[in-house]
Amino acid sequence: MISLSNFDSANESFVTENEFLAEVKLGLGGAVKSLPCKYFYDEVGSKLFDSICESPEYYPTRTEVKLMKDAAPEIASAIGSNADLIEYGSGASRKVRYVLDALEMPASYVAVDISRDLLMKASRSVAQDYPGISVHAVCADFTKPFDLPKDVGIRSRRSVGYFPGSTIGNFTRPKAKEFLEVCVKTLGPGGGMLVGVDLKKDPITLEAAYNDAAGVTKAFNLNILSHINRELSGNFDLQAFGHVAFYNKELGRIEMHLESSKKQSVTVSGNKFYFEPGERIHTENSYKYDIDEFRTLASSAGFIPSKVWTDSNELFSVHFLRI
Repeated sequence: MISLSNFDSANESFVTENEFLAEVKLGLGGAVKSLPCKYFYDEVGSKLFDSICESPEYYPTRTEVKLMKDAAPEIASAIGSNADLIEYGSGASRKVRYVLDALEMPASYVAVDISRDLLMKASRSVAQDYPGISVHAVCADFTKPFDLPKDVGIRSRRSVGYFPGSTIGNFTRPKAKEFLEVCVKTLGPGGGMLVGVDLKKDPITLEAAYNDAAGVTKAFNLNILSHINRELSGNFDLQAFGHVAFYNKELGRIEMHLESSKKQSVTVSGNKFYFEPGERIHTENSYKYDIDEFRTLASSAGFIPSKVWTDSNELFSVHFLRI
């Protein structure tokens, strides 16, 4: 029997059905249709994203994992002993293990994710494998302010955020600044943050990463429509939408869209939306940075840029920021 005495799952502030519907209505009702990318990540979408991370074209995950392994002692030194580690968008809680393994006497691990089932499963696994660490699961939309568990910060020396996978790139630059500003307030004086950031590179490499030959990214993109069908009584015909992903060099971002193949109408919870042939739903951005560009952004949000680690090909970077 697994002991979960070090596991707390009481803190929940997940997205309600009404919030989901409100954001879908707002996004599909605009002149340029869009959907928030956080709704990729139901249980099905989270599994599909794990499969994307294993695809040969998707360099960010394997590059970041190797970087985390190689730099783990230096990262642990930067974070210091007796720290609370708060992971934003924890998913399966895999990469954080490289940090937990290297840290000296971490006080607690707080996993924050919008996908409740995956969050609970991953947090229980961490609690089992790290019995000396207090593990907390917070089901919340981490893009908005949320409360940390009450005992976090009581026994620790500092609170450190962990935001891997270049998820920071899903925010526009102004929204990234706002998010980091909220993190400064949440983590508090003396805290820090470890952030994975995908770097600018040639468009061929970038576009291949979001158009894998096996079609997993296509399935992941379309799953946002399946999520709406399942949760909000939608009737999207997935066969009538195509996956489109390309690098917008001027804006420095990968864009993902779903393109309507015909004139059609879709109903979501009684609300009707109309599509013309070739009309797109903008589902995700993934902004890319150079190192100085991200450090400047972090500074503007109230962080003090400290260490930065990159792979030998300079595909990816991991930044440690101090408060």
